[in-house]
Amino acid sequence: MSDDTAFLDSALAAVSAAAGRVASARLAAGTASLVLDVTGLSAHERATLEADIRSALARVPEVSEVRIAMSSEKVERTIIAVGSGKGGVGKSTVAANLAVALARAGRKVGLVDADIYGPSQPRIMGNSDRPEMADKQIVPVEAHGVRMLSIGQLVEPGAALAWRGPMAATALGQLIDGDWGDAELLVVDLPPGTGDIQLSLIQKWKPAGAVIVSTPQDLALIDATRAIDLFRKMNVPILGLIENMAGYACPHCGEVSDPFGTGGAEAAAKVLSIPFLGRIPLTIAIRTASDAGDPPAAGEGEEAALFRDIAARLMERMAAA
Repeated sequence: MSDDTAFLDSALAAVSAAAGRVASARLAAGTASLVLDVTGLSAHERATLEADIRSALARVPEVSEVRIAMSSEKVERTIIAVGSGKGGVGKSTVAANLAVALARAGRKVGLVDADIYGPSQPRIMGNSDRPEMADKQIVPVEAHGVRMLSIGQLVEPGAALAWRGPMAATALGQLIDGDWGDAELLVVDLPPGTGDIQLSLIQKWKPAGAVIVSTPQDLALIDATRAIDLFRKMNVPILGLIENMAGYACPHCGEVSDPFGTGGAEAAAKVLSIPFLGRIPLTIAIRTASDAGDPPAAGEGEEAALFRDIAARLMERMAAA
């Protein structure tokens, strides 16, 4: 090792974020030339790393100029589509908590709110901050250990989006092709039904699998079956069915009632030969926490355990697919 290179190594050692990121470094005629491996770093993290290195090298008397090149390998992301045949079944709440539970299980997760006409993830995840742009990409915000993008962060609250299909598909592309850094999983909260957004996602980004959310009632299951049929026809594996609002326990007397029926989704999963990932009860705790931007999966209570178990079954299904 030359003395000049030793100067660089000493200076870079003071930049903890540079550890393992410097692919090569040399000093010649006062010019420090570095190549950084920035695989998985967001635009903000890349800029911060570069600024820190330049600051460290500026304190080295032998360095009069710093040249930095960056390289990265493309991060392969697995897209999980969360859909339902109809609205009002709690799909967005399930998608948010599933993303949080996966993140708490150690996965690097991004959450895409693809419900263009009715975005609710900023409210559920408790972060309505407007995302920044970097290198013509939208940079996700973070909430509860999950990176997130939603059209709801880009428009005025309560504003109606009177967009035709192509405009909605373009918006979807901007969200999915955002600067997700090292996120390995993208959980995509789809709008209800089987329309343009679903077709665009399947045709262009090819999800690794789909999770279907339904209540136990027959009407919801009929529509859920249509959603399952769409994914199957487009060769997207069905990772499982989740039964939401499955039973209500009275907070006063503890008696359990079933306003939407019971066991319908699990029975439908058997008939359709798809995995049943679990059931989530209709509880005031889940509703109030979601309205407050504090998804139960981020906590330690019974509801968190429910989503943790469902996330574990989902990961098992993904590994087996």
